Amino acid sequence: MSTTAIDITDHEHGHNDPALLHHFHTREQQFDASKLGMWLFLATEILMFGGLFVGFGLTQIAYPEAFLQAHHHLDKSLGFLNTVVLLVSSFTMVMAVHSAKTNKQKALVINLLLTIGCACVFLVVKYFEYAHKFHEGLLPGKFFTYPEGLREQFHFFSFYFMMTGLHGIHILVGIGVLTWLTLKARRGAYSSAYYTQVDLVGLYWHLVDLVWIYLFPLLYLIS
Repeated sequence: MSTTAIDITDHEHGHNDPALLHHFHTREQQFDASKLGMWLFLATEILMFGGLFVGFGLTQIAYPEAFLQAHHHLDKSLGFLNTVVLLVSSFTMVMAVHSAKTNKQKALVINLLLTIGCACVFLVVKYFEYAHKFHEGLLPGKFFTYPEGLREQFHFFSFYFMMTGLHGIHILVGIGVLTWLTLKARRGAYSSAYYTQVDLVGLYWHLVDLVWIYLFPLLYLIS
């Protein structure tokens, strides 16, 4: 009797669909709930970065000359290059979602790999930027040893490393999730009938790109 009840429940909740979790009745319901959950998560991310932006602005008001001097140590060309790289990655991510929607499995995998490649390029460029700062002693707090200019520049580099470092961690997480998506896509896990995971990761990736769009002028172009 209990076995019969379980079978009926499974049928009613669509358990025969491998892409549908047991607590949802339809794929549409699952997609809407998943997307709402992702938007709520992204809202918390915006609040976190927003707090850093506000802190940066208030500290800049307190030490305007030091911040002006400090930002000249940043390489605008490398910052611009990373901006272009992330914009390209947003485009390839959009194309990945479109490919999943239109059952283009090969294009999906290619665009996911291109997005991962752009993310790796971003991190390599950031590595060279960080290496230069470490070499010059342009570090946060008590680690600031740059001999010239105003000592208060360490405030700028404290925010620089906090914000770009946190953003870099998000890039690394994105690479990991995109790699997972690519492996599943190669096994044919996504199609026009089910592409929720690709769409949600796309939203996350666009937020990561958007944060950099704000960081680039804030840090590199404040003069």
